Amino acid sequence: MKEHLRILHYPDGGTQESARAVRPGALLDVNGNPLGLPLPTMRMLVYRAWKVSSESTRNEEITHYWLEQVPPGELRDYVER
Repeated sequence: MKEHLRILHYPDGGTQESARAVRPGALLDVNGNPLGLPLPTMRMLVYRAWKVSSESTRNEEITHYWLEQVPPGELRDYVER
């Protein structure tokens, strides 16, 4: 049986394992949890999955999610008015 790993790669070089798959373009909080829209405030760290890659070995399937920080100016579009 293959083990499935999902790794989040943050822009600062940090990594974190995730329990769930992430869609490309999904907005995530600092802990890697998906965010619902509209956002309550633009004063928060929000990341977007911009690239997904995978690799497979005999015993593991690893999916890498590369994240970018969403700039504050762009967050305005996602905040409740």
